[in-house]
Amino acid sequence: MTTVTAPRRRSDATRNRERIVAAAREAFVEYGALAPLDEIARRAGVGNATLYRNFADRRTLIQQVSLAVIDRVVAHAHAAAAEEPDSFAAVSRFVHAAADERIGALCSLLSGTIDPDDPELADARAEMRQATEDLVARAQADGLLRTDVGAGDIVVAMSQLTRPLPGAACLDLGPLVHRHLQLLLDGLRTTTPSPLPGHAVTLEELSRRA
Repeated sequence: MTTVTAPRRRSDATRNRERIVAAAREAFVEYGALAPLDEIARRAGVGNATLYRNFADRRTLIQQVSLAVIDRVVAHAHAAAAEEPDSFAAVSRFVHAAADERIGALCSLLSGTIDPDDPELADARAEMRQATEDLVARAQADGLLRTDVGAGDIVVAMSQLTRPLPGAACLDLGPLVHRHLQLLLDGLRTTTPSPLPGHAVTLEELSRRA
């Protein structure tokens, strides 16, 4: 009698790959793009050979971590839009969920490490841009979100508040992120807003600046 083991092996390989990506995301947030690969393998509970079998080099691993973060952020946006009847609550839920994904760490990961014209990343970014803009447009159309801000303003604020501070001696400000995000969100409501300097920033403008 022949025992079929291929499906189990594929399942194990998938789990290993997912564990490596999850561990790499946390290590990159903590140490930056030069996080030791040995440390990533240790956190994932796999050997170095397994890591290199799944990801040929650091560049490939960073790309896959970036894609995983973007995919999760897009999923949060779609879930918020589908499940929150209040459009401002949908924006708020999305902002806090994206912060938990440490979206601010992406900027330093992608800068100088990944080809900015990588088609897979370009498609993922376009999907995230559209999902974010849809949430913002809906809240503005409902009169709940001030109209002098753009989706780019919100993404910049999220990125700045969730970007890791350089240096191991810096304070761990992670527990304060959601507090500061809520202050930001309260300022985005339409009730008695103060005039803002400059102009509403679109995600297209952010892409041009990058």
